[in-house]
Amino acid sequence: MTTGELLNIEPQELNFPFELKKQIACSMQLLNKTDHHVAFKVKTTNPKKYCVRPNSGIVLPRSTCNVTVTMQAQKEAPADMQCRDKFLLQSAVASPGATPKDVTPELFNKESNNQVEECKLKVNYVAPPRPPSPVREGSEEGSSPRASISDNGILNSNSAPRTVAESQEQSSEVKALISKLTDDKDSAIQLSKKLRQELELLRREGNKSSGGIPLIYVILIGLLGLVLGYMLK
Repeated sequence: MTTGELLNIEPQELNFPFELKKQIACSMQLLNKTDHHVAFKVKTTNPKKYCVRPNSGIVLPRSTCNVTVTMQAQKEAPADMQCRDKFLLQSAVASPGATPKDVTPELFNKESNNQVEECKLKVNYVAPPRPPSPVREGSEEGSSPRASISDNGILNSNSAPRTVAESQEQSSEVKALISKLTDDKDSAIQLSKKLRQELELLRREGNKSSGGIPLIYVILIGLLGLVLGYMLK
């Protein structure tokens, strides 16, 4: 805060979050700490680049006034992101009951024995704030979802591994489960072929004999049904 006998000015420097091709506004507050009407006027070294509203006016006794400085959209940025523009804020005691229409250049003429104060304000370019990172829907903030394997060995597509090590471990588990299921299927197929061969042999022997179908024939038929049912699951 810049403190004078007439006005307190905050902030002391004007900071603009610089973005190309975009108007950027910055504000400052003038505080009249006297019992007088105080006139002010804002000047800049680059008037075509900035719009000041209001650029002059009256601050009532023990009151504040907000001034907005808008930088016009810039087509290119300085190489070093340094701004050499400056502002000058002049203040002077005005007559009681003065209005903004009564603010004239003569009020700020020191040779007229007026009480005049001047404050220089520096302009800075600052990096614009970054937008917050989106949080993936369905996951808790600060944690990463884990991959999971369902009972049938399928990787759950709604989750993701948190680390490379976990991903590799889960991939190994899936591969091992697939390999086991493949081996079980091959074993079932071999057993089915063997049972079919034995059943065919028993069927031929049963046709030759008159004693009917042997008990083991019935048992093997039941086993074959179980094996085929397991394979179809």
